[in-house]
Amino acid sequence: MRHAMKGKSLGMSRAHRVAVLRNMAALLIEKGRIETTVDRAKALKIFIEPLITKGKADTLSARRLVLRRMPNKDAVKRLFYHVSPTFINRAGGYTRILRTGQRKGDNASLAFIEFVDPINEAPKERA
Repeated sequence: MRHAMKGKSLGMSRAHRVAVLRNMAALLIEKGRIETTVDRAKALKIFIEPLITKGKADTLSARRLVLRRMPNKDAVKRLFYHVSPTFINRAGGYTRILRTGQRKGDNASLAFIEFVDPINEAPKERA
């Protein structure tokens, strides 16, 4: 039985799962949108949303807490300077999952996970 076991195992060991989530979180912060399986996207959403909430505080303590969960310094810097300030007035729900269909090889359900407010887009010029 799965008593007191939070989250999905995703068919991998704990160390592998943590490494995958850290890398996917860094990629999402860098790119703004990534494609993965639905289960991994749901696990990533649970992983990254508290980090964005901590990033809104922008204190030394918050930085250390985020660096403990995701030790990629470039991604943490981008999180604090570019991603979190766009969500200052938002209470939660920073990401969305858009299902895209099935993968051809193994028929796995695929999805895009992206930030709700576009961060990587340049401001559009008025004509």
